[in-house]
Amino acid sequence: MATIDLIVLGMLTRGPMSAYEIQKLVEYRNISKWVKISTPSIYKKAIQLEEKGLIKGKIIKEGKMPEKSVYSLTETGKKEFERLMFEISSKPIHIFLDFNAVIVNLESLPLEKQKICLADIAANVQILKNSLKKNLQEKENIAGIPETGLAVLRQQLVLAEAIETWIISLKKE
Repeated sequence: MATIDLIVLGMLTRGPMSAYEIQKLVEYRNISKWVKISTPSIYKKAIQLEEKGLIKGKIIKEGKMPEKSVYSLTETGKKEFERLMFEISSKPIHIFLDFNAVIVNLESLPLEKQKICLADIAANVQILKNSLKKNLQEKENIAGIPETGLAVLRQQLVLAEAIETWIISLKKE
């Protein structure tokens, strides 16, 4: 998937990292909240990108720690990173929200069960919103946090707030 390729290649533009370090950075930046990316997919993607010659792995052994592969971008990988940046940024934007499958089928449930589904979605949106607010508060005052990363968190918060407003309007109908 091009999105995962772009995330892994983009992380490696900052310098050599192991798949574990990439995965930790993905967690720290909450990337998995807005892009479908899992820990196993990062490890698998690193191997695939190395097989394609986009990254190069180097086995490193530090003290008593087990060996690990540390990956760095190749020149081909840098070119692929830029190609993906322009390819993805030039495509129409699609926002996929899994809960919309519930919304389009609400009328197939009795009214009381519709209300329960909407309440569940509203509760989960509130959890997301609180998590985003907390994350923003923690990271806004840390030096070195890229403004682009904060911008994505703010974008997600605006989206969560819009969904919350939309759910309120659905409940009124």
